[in-house]
Amino acid sequence: MQNHHFQPTVKRSKLRLWLGRYFYILKRRWDWLFSGIKFSTEILPDRLPIPIFTHQSILMRQLKDVDMWLQYNKVNNLHLAIARINGLVIQPEEVFSFWYLVGNPTKRRGFKLGMVLDNGKVSAGYGGGLCLLANLIYWMTLHSPLSIKERWRHSYDVFPDVNRTLPFGSGATVSYNYIDLQIENKTPHKYQFCLWLTDEHLFGEIRSDLGSLYKYEILERNHLITGPIAGQYIRQNQIFRKIYDFNTNQLLDEEFVTENCALMMYSPLLSAGK
Repeated sequence: MQNHHFQPTVKRSKLRLWLGRYFYILKRRWDWLFSGIKFSTEILPDRLPIPIFTHQSILMRQLKDVDMWLQYNKVNNLHLAIARINGLVIQPEEVFSFWYLVGNPTKRRGFKLGMVLDNGKVSAGYGGGLCLLANLIYWMTLHSPLSIKERWRHSYDVFPDVNRTLPFGSGATVSYNYIDLQIENKTPHKYQFCLWLTDEHLFGEIRSDLGSLYKYEILERNHLITGPIAGQYIRQNQIFRKIYDFNTNQLLDEEFVTENCALMMYSPLLSAGK
């Protein structure tokens, strides 16, 4: 694994940042129209018969120096986004695009100010909190025959591993609309995303018209924290996926999934020996 080095952030004017953002937004919209990709849009009220994988994420986390009203607004934003995705069927050769379905999370469309990360700093932005949904969809996809077409990693590791149950770097960040999560169905079978909220959790399930022939195990390797360099630490790892025969539990293959590299925004816990 390479030892990555972060370059200092280049300060640009607000006008240049605004122009750059909208250039990429328009470029993505052009791709939606003229790329020739068939994006999934069919929503079925009934669930496909076979569950493939289910996962849940905690909705509310008390985070240091983060107001809870941002967490409550996140739930509102998740309700709106889920309404655009729940029941979606990904047909063979189709591509799921997070932003193609959710659309621009604006105030006019009912989205509220939620927590967003800007260069490692917590701030408020309309549609904030939708990364929780992208994280869940990405994690479920890794436990299915679907393929990741586009995924962006988090550049900053903002919060310590308090109650972390998944490997570092097993999520996906999204920002309208050019930082997208896209998932492709290269199989001959249908797959469906089912999503719902309770008072405490965000639930997700992938279902299909045919039972899976495989089981999947996601594991982390080569976890490394380096530094300090100018008082900051860098966290890296690699994510792999083991594929097993569903019936015999025999290991069939092991795949490299992704490599993560993030600037830590907190001090790591350093051991002082015995």
